[in-house]
Amino acid sequence: MKRILVLLFSLLVLPLSGWEREPVWPAGKMPDSQQHQIAAMTDEAGEPGFRPEAHRTAYLEWFEAPDPSVDNDACMILISGGSYQNCCDVGLIDLWHKELTARGIQCVNFVYRTPRPVGLPIYQTAWEDAQRAVRLVRSEAARRGFDPEKIGTISMSAGSHLALLLATSSQTPAYAKVDALDEIPCHINWAIVNAPAYVTTDAESGTPATREGYGPDVRLSEVFRFDGKTCPMSLHHGGADIYSPNGSTLVYRELRKRKIPAELHLYPDKGHGAYGLERGIEFLTQMGFLGPLAPEEDLMKRFPDDGARADLIVEDIWPAGRMPDPQEDQCTPYLEWHIPVHKTTGAIQIIYSGGSYTGNGPDGFEVAPARRYLNAMGVTVVTLKYRTPRPKGLAKHTTAWQDLQRTIRIVRSEAASRGLDPDRIGIMGSSAGGHLTLMGVTSSRHRSYFPIDAIDRISCKVQWGIGIYPAYALTDGLERNNTTGGNDDSAVLAPEFSFDLDTAPMLFIHGDADGWAAMNSVKAWEKLRAMGLQSELHTLALRPHCFQASASPGTGSYTWLDRIAEFLQPFLSE
Repeated sequence: MKRILVLLFSLLVLPLSGWEREPVWPAGKMPDSQQHQIAAMTDEAGEPGFRPEAHRTAYLEWFEAPDPSVDNDACMILISGGSYQNCCDVGLIDLWHKELTARGIQCVNFVYRTPRPVGLPIYQTAWEDAQRAVRLVRSEAARRGFDPEKIGTISMSAGSHLALLLATSSQTPAYAKVDALDEIPCHINWAIVNAPAYVTTDAESGTPATREGYGPDVRLSEVFRFDGKTCPMSLHHGGADIYSPNGSTLVYRELRKRKIPAELHLYPDKGHGAYGLERGIEFLTQMGFLGPLAPEEDLMKRFPDDGARADLIVEDIWPAGRMPDPQEDQCTPYLEWHIPVHKTTGAIQIIYSGGSYTGNGPDGFEVAPARRYLNAMGVTVVTLKYRTPRPKGLAKHTTAWQDLQRTIRIVRSEAASRGLDPDRIGIMGSSAGGHLTLMGVTSSRHRSYFPIDAIDRISCKVQWGIGIYPAYALTDGLERNNTTGGNDDSAVLAPEFSFDLDTAPMLFIHGDADGWAAMNSVKAWEKLRAMGLQSELHTLALRPHCFQASASPGTGSYTWLDRIAEFLQPFLSE
C-alpha cells in the first residue's frame, strides 16, 4: 500500500517527459565551487547547445518506482565512472536501472562534479557531492517508499573509488555542514563495486597502477578509513585491469579483518570494465537485501542420478606390490571413468573430494553433483579415491599426492584410445582436495614418488585446476582452521607449493565465512597473477565451509556449478 501511494504521488508531481532531477546542493551553498566543473553525463554534455553554466550543481536523477508486486523496499544509487574527468557510463547506468528496477529496487542516478578539481585531491568535490547525495536520498526514503537503512550503491571505476569512500569513510566529513540536511547520516548499507580505480598507492594520484599494484611499498590507499559504519560489499574486477585488481583484493582483506561480509569476483583476462552483475544480484539475495531467502535445497537431491553417463569404468591406480609408501591402515586408491552419453569435447575433468586427509570418496556432495553436471555438458569425468587416512611419518598429503600424480599420468596415457585429448586435462578438489589440487597445479615438476614403470615417464602437468574452498593453503592453517583468517602478512602460502614453470591457471570458489579461510584462495590467486597466470575467483558472502551442500535459489552457492562451466569454456573448445 505504501508503494502504491508513492506511485500515485509520483504521477502527480513528476514531469511526464522524463525522470525527476533533484539538485544536491541549495543555491549558493555548494562547497569548493570551481568554474571549470560541470555535473552532467557525457551524452548530455555532448549535445549541441549544452550550456555549462546551467549544469554546475551535482544532482540526483530519480527513476520510476518499481512495480509494487516486486518491491523490495530498497534504493540503489548508481554512480558512473570517468576518471573523475566526466561521468561517462551512460550505458551502464541504463543497464543497472533496468535490471535493478525489475527486481524491485528504487534506482537513482547520482551525477557529481567533474573534471577533477584544481588544488584539491582528485576525488574531493565528488566526495562532497556524494556524502550530500546519500543524505538527500535517505531524507527521501519515507516519501518514496523505501527503507532508509536499505540504501546501496553500484558503481564503476572512479565511481567505484567514490563508492568505496562512501562505504568505508562515512564518519569522516567531506565538507562543513551547510543546513539541517547535513544532520542526516551519510553511510550506505551495501556496495557493489566494479573495477575500482586509484585504490593502491601506486595509483592514488589518479593514474593506472604504475606497478600493477605490486611491491613491498605498494599498499591500500589510506583515504579509505574503514570506520564503524563500513558496509558489506561485492567487489568485481578484471584480472588484466590496468587499475589493478590487487586493489580489490586488498579492500576484501580489510573487510575480512573486520568480519564484514563481502564477496570478491575476479575475472581472468578481463580489462577495465564492469563484470558479473548477476553475481552482484546474488550477493544482494544472499545478504537478504532483496527479501527473505528461499528455503535451502540439498545439492544431492538437485542432481540425483547419473542419467547423462553412458559408461562407468573402474581402474586400479597402482600395479600389485608397486604402490609407494604403502600403509596398512589406508584405503585402496582407484579411479573411475564417467563417460557421457553425448560427448561434446575431448577435455577431461578429474574430480575428488575433501575430508581433512582422513577420509574421502567419489560419491558424496563434493564430487557426484559436479560429475553429473559435467557429464550432462558432454564432458568426460574421472573421479579419484585417494589414500586416506593421513600416512604415518609423512606429510599429511604425501600419499594422496602420489595417487593424484599417478592418476593424471594414467588418464593422459589412455586419453587418445578413448577419443579424448591428452593435453586437455584439469583437476578439481574441495577442502583437503582443494589443497591437493594446488599441489597438482603448482608442483607437477616435483616428483612425489620414484618412477615404477613406463607410465611414470608421462607428464603429470595439468592444463587447469579448480579449487573449491581449499584448506591448509596458508601457514596459519597448515593443520586446521586458519588462526588469523589468513589476513596477516605472516600468513603466507604453504611451503609445499612449488609454483613451478608448469603451473596452470585456476578457478577458486570459497565461502567468505569459512574457517578454512577464503584468503587461502585469494592469496593463491594473487600469487598466480604475479606469475602472469590469469585465474578466476569467487567468494560468497556469509557462506561457510561446504557452502554448496545446501543453498538457497538465487544465490552464488546455488549457481556455483555454472561458474565451473563458464571457466571451462576455453578448455572445452575443440
